Amino acid sequence: MPADVDSPVLALTDANFQATVLEAQGPVLVDVWAAWCGPCRLMAPLMTWAATAYAEATGGALTVGKLEADPNPISRDSLKVQGLPTLILFRGGQELARHEGAMAQSQLKAFLDAHL
Repeated sequence: MPADVDSPVLALTDANFQATVLEAQGPVLVDVWAAWCGPCRLMAPLMTWAATAYAEATGGALTVGKLEADPNPISRDSLKVQGLPTLILFRGGQELARHEGAMAQSQLKAFLDAHL
């Protein structure tokens, strides 16, 4: 389910993480964030950008989701998240790449392009 009705970014939770991320056929970018985290708020528009730009570039192959850290401790802890925001790229249920901390759009593009 999208974070909001018009958003291409999915809202991930402990309840849907397994099915949405680990059992997904294509690549999934997970943004682990918190409402109190300033750098996380800076990344929010970039997640929408990535979902839109890579949907077009990959024919919809990339799924982008946001996992709020505090209300989803099972997923957060299983991912061994140390700092926020943490971006993790999965394919076939396996972690391909991880980045901790905010980044610019050009850095996010380079991160995704290196692994997609």
